[in-house]
Amino acid sequence: MTQTRPKVYVIIPAAGTGTRLGGSVRKQFLTLKEKPILVHTIQRFELSAEVDEIALAVPEEALVAVEEILSRYRLNKVGKVVRGGEKRQDSVYNVLKRFQFRPSDIVLVHDSVRPFVQSKKIAELVAACREYEAVVLAVQPKDTIRRSNGGGFFDQTLDRTALWMIQTPQAFRAPLLAKAFEKAAREKFYSTDEAALVERLGVKAKIVEGSYDNIKITTKEDLELGELILDRWLSAGIG
Repeated sequence: MTQTRPKVYVIIPAAGTGTRLGGSVRKQFLTLKEKPILVHTIQRFELSAEVDEIALAVPEEALVAVEEILSRYRLNKVGKVVRGGEKRQDSVYNVLKRFQFRPSDIVLVHDSVRPFVQSKKIAELVAACREYEAVVLAVQPKDTIRRSNGGGFFDQTLDRTALWMIQTPQAFRAPLLAKAFEKAAREKFYSTDEAALVERLGVKAKIVEGSYDNIKITTKEDLELGELILDRWLSAGIG
């Protein structure tokens, strides 16, 4: 009997209210080279041979507009668009509860305003998640990192070789991620990323080295840098 390969799902929480970049426009809907940042982000997974289905959590008032965007840009892998929650974690959980996963399925969670994850990194994450239960992309800091406990002076220089800056996507075996979210919901525990929720179950996340191009666009300077990265990618044929 032929075994069906594990399915790979991507959850993109895009219900954030951040408007620092565009006044009344949420940052995920701002344009980057004439396309919404959210579209660039989704396209990274739409074009990945590893990904079977994409699901979005968006603001309730944007549900119709997002459906129109998906149609306009032919983002056919997006199978679910659900109402987001008050916080990022709530949004991801809203999506998770809409799926019935098999034990071997894999779920990737990715920031809506991180449009520069390369296809090869998606493939590396998925491959690693077939071996490990939890996998995260991360890069090491380039600068010297010092700690201050207040008072206007540094108290300690930290060892850069032991430090990592966490990125997304983060990849998990589906049952593990669902269990982690259920536990967090019961205990009303919130974290800024999914790996921290899984660690509360005693599972350590495997590191896959990311890329410094994989920035999260949250400021005007990030948006300007994103335009430069996109120009370089287009010129070099990076995907």
